[in-house]
Amino acid sequence: MADGGSQPDGSLGDAVVSMCLDAGFAAAGVASVEPTRWERELRAWLAAGKHGTMSWLENNVEVRADPARLVEGARAAVMVADLYHTRVDGGDLPLEPGQGRVARYARGTDYHDVIKKRLHTLCDALRGRFPGERFRAFTDTAPVLERELAQRAGIGWTGKHTLTIHPRIGSYLLLGGFVTTLTLETPEAQHAVTDHCGTCTRCIDACPTDAITPYSVDGSVCISYLTIEHRSPIDGRFHEAMGAWVFGCDVCQEVCPHNSPREPEQLPEGGRTRHAAYEPTREPADRFDLLEVLGWNAEDRSRVLSKSAMKRATLAMWRRNVAIAAGNALRSNDLPDLRARLTSIAADDTEDPMVRDAARQALG
Repeated sequence: MADGGSQPDGSLGDAVVSMCLDAGFAAAGVASVEPTRWERELRAWLAAGKHGTMSWLENNVEVRADPARLVEGARAAVMVADLYHTRVDGGDLPLEPGQGRVARYARGTDYHDVIKKRLHTLCDALRGRFPGERFRAFTDTAPVLERELAQRAGIGWTGKHTLTIHPRIGSYLLLGGFVTTLTLETPEAQHAVTDHCGTCTRCIDACPTDAITPYSVDGSVCISYLTIEHRSPIDGRFHEAMGAWVFGCDVCQEVCPHNSPREPEQLPEGGRTRHAAYEPTREPADRFDLLEVLGWNAEDRSRVLSKSAMKRATLAMWRRNVAIAAGNALRSNDLPDLRARLTSIAADDTEDPMVRDAARQALG
């Protein structure tokens, strides 16, 4: 594994990893591109419908299972990780009644833009040095099993919640990389990271919708999926479990011992601060006023979320999520303005049917 404190020893693999670290990534490494060990499990997971409505995951399974197919003549992959929350940042403050929570990864600039821009710059620089070679960058934009490649690259191991855990800086990581025809030696400082989950089941026990079994997540019932990817009404049996989450969920990471607080001197240089692009683009960054979002129109959504990954959810999805969170807030708080707004939405036949249905269930 290579992080912000490592030095290249002169090999091309070391030099490329050093370039990645100089570009601000918290960790980087070189991965082999042989086929996955988990194709049978991947196909079984898809066959069981655990990807929910994310139908694109069914496409290009052969490429997903064999990263060398991404680029003809591929010999290696380079994987990188950005840190969007650190073990010295501390936890979130409690919400006030009538507020909803958003996942940490979405509080700054959209990571797709942040990571892809630097990866393209790196690939362009390498093309200049090696004009006969090919490179293809990705960050959630290609059929690649990124977490398996990150494990091969020594960035971390795949935890029981299926997220990549770096042994010192934790799991608040965003992954990306590129596949190349370059022959890259494994950096001398890079080594395989063994699984340190042990007998711990905190993520499994804490998951509000019981989506997690060891090393597998039923995406179709995960709160992140329900609030970000699911574009139709959310089954009422999940409403109470969703709590105040209106975009994403961090519960499995919040309870993970490998994300427990550390003093800055206990962490490598690259793990002490998140990348500047993930500094909050709005304040307060971790929450939204539910009444305010229920009053959004398309222009409001675009204005507030223009630089954020939160624009992934449509206006109707946002208002659906917030109506559910509002119903949960009303279980234990007297919030007459919020109740009145839900009542108005529930009775309005011009409302989006999905939002109207969520408001009716929230009041019920």
